[in-house]
Amino acid sequence: MLFLRKPRCWNGTTRSATIYPLVRFTGSWTSLMTPREVLALCREREIQAIDLRFMDFPGTQKHFTIPAKTLKEKSFEDGFGFDGSSLRGWQAINESDMLVVPEPSTAIVDPFLSHTLAMTCNILDPITRQDYPRDPRNVARKATNYMLQTGIADVANFGPEAEFFVFDDVRFDQNEHEAYYHVDSIEGQWNRGRGTKTSNAGYHIRHKEGYFPTPPADTLQDLRTEIMLKLMECCVEVEGQHHEVATGGQCEVDMKYAPLLQTADNLLLYKYIVKNVAARHGKTATFMPKPLFNDNGSGMHLHFSLWKQGQSLFAGSGYGGLSDLAMHAMGGILKHAPALMAFCCPTTNSYKRLVPGFEAPINLAYSYRNRSAAIRIPVNSPNQESKRIEFRIPDASCNGYLAMSAVLMAAIDGIQNRTHPGPPFDKDLYDLEPEELKSVPKVPSSLDESLAALRRDHEFLLRGDVFTEDVIDTWIWYKTTQEVDALRQRPHPFEFTMYYDS
Repeated sequence: MLFLRKPRCWNGTTRSATIYPLVRFTGSWTSLMTPREVLALCREREIQAIDLRFMDFPGTQKHFTIPAKTLKEKSFEDGFGFDGSSLRGWQAINESDMLVVPEPSTAIVDPFLSHTLAMTCNILDPITRQDYPRDPRNVARKATNYMLQTGIADVANFGPEAEFFVFDDVRFDQNEHEAYYHVDSIEGQWNRGRGTKTSNAGYHIRHKEGYFPTPPADTLQDLRTEIMLKLMECCVEVEGQHHEVATGGQCEVDMKYAPLLQTADNLLLYKYIVKNVAARHGKTATFMPKPLFNDNGSGMHLHFSLWKQGQSLFAGSGYGGLSDLAMHAMGGILKHAPALMAFCCPTTNSYKRLVPGFEAPINLAYSYRNRSAAIRIPVNSPNQESKRIEFRIPDASCNGYLAMSAVLMAAIDGIQNRTHPGPPFDKDLYDLEPEELKSVPKVPSSLDESLAALRRDHEFLLRGDVFTEDVIDTWIWYKTTQEVDALRQRPHPFEFTMYYDS
């Protein structure tokens, strides 16, 4: 997408999306787009429609569209009204009016819609003009502010590796008398014995053997490249793309790290582009963590580091080249990991990914290089600026604003309390003897357990009014009633296999 004034960033290709007019990170200054420049861009590109986008409480992007002539410079302060009672987890019917206020730094010319400029918005109460506490983007803004108030760091960088599946066909339904799902992919090994839409050439990816195959077995190379190019067109810097481990179309396109709020905004755009590119190719994309039984699920490994005055705070001379501050941040994340999972692994399906045998981080430990640990210390480069930790538990079904904010708050708590993460585990955690494995804490095995952990352990999230008691209570209520209990009350198709003849 073209900007009227070329934004400046660490390599000249992306914009910043923070709440400050100027923010310094990774050693360079980044300027933001102003409302006046957005209006000039609309005139230059002959924009006719303005798409106003935001995220609902559970984590789904929403939008509505206004004529371009309606957008004025004062609109970036006054906002636009909408009905908040119709959105999951938000307002009651008697207090439904709310405001969306567009954030000019997020403006892009939409790559799929004609003559349309899109912007991510903040949510305000129309009476008090205060930021709405249940707006996920507001939580991320407050987390950034709290970090600055502590003086610990001035930038929290996140780099998500969001995996997803691309299928050729999907069908599913659930009602009183039946429940089923069916997914299909021309890559899937289950198609070896029969013809497919494009005939059967015999090139199929076996279970758990999908990492880095070349075409023709990899049928999605062009699709992933198109996703990569669309992201770059929208000013999201991309590090690369590849096929992932699972059969049947598992993909990964890696975004370069950026400050928390910008990364969360980019993740929304990432999902939008992935799904729309797949649809243009006559396929369907899903960020559901475990759509295929007996194969690897999709995670969203989070690369995380703290910076101050352009310098990485995680580089040091300790274990894995980390500083004491980084070790304490890691200690905080591991200490609060069960509660964090209520936001980082927020679906009942998330826990079907977190099982032994599929490279999933089921043990709450850390290690240098070892990908079987919940936190890995990458060794990609000796450069101090690349020093970071990789939190491997989250998946891309999460609400990125809430998940990354929670991780930052846990890290700050660990730093403030000098929480040590304990000894590292450099062995393959999946091959430990049972007696040795007993000493390694495990992740919760269900969403219900993670929500219970959040109920017990959330004081660290309340500091700086980042998360409120209302946000925590509403999240637990919604996830329990709408997802945990909803699944528990319904017969599962496999139960017929196990119990029908009992």
